[in-house]
This record gives sequence, C-alpha cells and structure tokens, in this order.
Amino acid sequence: MEVFVFSLFNGVLYGMLLFLLASGLTLIFSMMGVLNFAHASFFMLGAYFAYQISQPLGFWPALIAAPILVGVLGAAVERYALRPVHRFGHVAELLFTFGLAFVIEEVVQMIWGKVPVPYDVPPSLNVTAFAWQGLDYSVYRLFMLLISVGIFVALFFGLTRTRIGLIIRASLTHPHMVASLGHDVPKVFMWTFGVGCALAGVAGVIGGNVLGTEPGMAIQLGPIVFVVIVVGGLGSLGGALIASLLIGVLNNMAISYDFSLYPIFSLLGVEREAEGILADLVSLTTGAIAPLVPYLLLVLMLILRPRGLFGTRDV
Repeated sequence: MEVFVFSLFNGVLYGMLLFLLASGLTLIFSMMGVLNFAHASFFMLGAYFAYQISQPLGFWPALIAAPILVGVLGAAVERYALRPVHRFGHVAELLFTFGLAFVIEEVVQMIWGKVPVPYDVPPSLNVTAFAWQGLDYSVYRLFMLLISVGIFVALFFGLTRTRIGLIIRASLTHPHMVASLGHDVPKVFMWTFGVGCALAGVAGVIGGNVLGTEPGMAIQLGPIVFVVIVVGGLGSLGGALIASLLIGVLNNMAISYDFSLYPIFSLLGVEREAEGILADLVSLTTGAIAPLVPYLLLVLMLILRPRGLFGTRDV
C-alpha cells in the first residue's frame, strides 16, 4: 500500500510540474494559435536565471525575478521576431520557434557551459515535511505542489472570470471587434506570449533544482510538454491539467511496480525461451518502457480521439 501511495504522490508532483510547464504553452496556443517549439527553452532559461540570481541574492528573489526576466524576453521575441513571421503562416512560426530553441541552447552553453550548474534546493525548504514507512518527503516538494495548484487556480479564474481574460480570449476569435473597442490587440498578444513564457520560467525556477539544471533539460522535457497539450486537447487548460497528472502517475506507477511484460507476450504465443529480439522483448518490464508511456498515450489518443480529452478541434 505504501508503494502505491508514494508512487501516486510522486506522480502527482511530477504531473503538476509538467502542467506548470504546459500551462504557458496552452495559454499561448489557445490565445494566439501559436505552437511554440521553443517553450521548453524558456523553461531552461528560468532555471539558469534563477541559478545566476540566487548566487548573490538567494532563492526567494530569484523566484520572483527569473520568471519576470523570462516573460520580458518572451514578449520581446514575440514583438520583434515572431510577429513579422506570423503573416507567413503557421509553418513559418513553427520553423522560427524550432530554430529559436537551438539558438537558446547554444547561448546557454556559451554562457554557463555544457555541464550542469550547482543550482540546489534552498536550505530553508530542504527539510522533512513528513515521513511514512521509512520514506521522507521534503517541504520543497509540497512547495512545488502548492505553487502549481495556485497557478492553475489563478489562470482558470483569470481567463474565465476577469475582464482581462475576456479581452484576451476575444482577441483571438474577434480581433477586429476588440480593436474597434479601443484595445491594442498586438500588445495583448505580445504580453500573452510573455506571460506564457513567464509560466515556463516559474517551472524552471522550482523544477531546475530538482531535475537538474543543464543544457539538455529543454530537449528532455520539451517533447513531453507537447504530448500533454495534445492528449489534454489543444488550448484546454483543464485538459492540460488532467493529461499532466495522468502522464505523471502512469510514469511513476510503471517505474515503482516494474511488472514483467511476459504475460502479454505469452498471450501472443511468444515463449520465455525465445531467441534474438524476441528474447529482449520478453524480458522487458514496465519500468524499462516507462519513458515510452507518454508517447504510447499520444499515439492512442491520436488514433482514438484526435482532438484530445477536452479539446474542441482536431490536431
């Protein structure tokens, strides 16, 4: 029972971190219709900025300053680079953001090097919150969960219950009407993109010291973020939350229980004494294929329900 409880807790924690990263991308896509391939790179910048700021000032100023810097940088990218590309269509946007991701990675390596930087959990939060069955969980993990839940609540009510949220949503579907009411639609898009990048920066600040801050972190998490928004449904904030939790829990359960896949292959007539590639397949466990779980879920979703769990349009 304790294995299930802690696997569930770890899965929820990892899932909420994925949601925090995916929420910014969901916001950008649902409000602007832009699939930002460089989104995970802004997550990486959030972690590196937090590391740099925390050296002289500590973690708490970094938690505030790093996302703001990432958001301002994201707004500048939209205003001076992405906006001129926008008129050439979605393919041009995808190619631009794809190239931007590599540019950011190279810049990070030039400034901070190719090895991980010592960005650690702050000592004030690196204490045990509770212990059960010999396993300890730190206050920092609960802090990560609290931040993720708080941002979901703020985004949900901000987009559905406030005047600013209504203006942002209307700017996507009826930009000319919104402009005729006196609102600067390009500026709305610019700051929406900036806020989306800032959310990725927050994920970098609170996740970089747990996952490790190094130049490959964007490549590791970037594909999973796109799995989240496709499974949850393009543009659906609630769908991104459910998909993040589903992926996080399934991934941790697969690793914790590490069941053998032999019973599945035995149903297909494959014996345990098989040779060659079949012998490797028969020896597989759920823990070994855990990294494939999000992508298997993606394939099933595209086959059975292309619009995702809560999406309103197909991929």
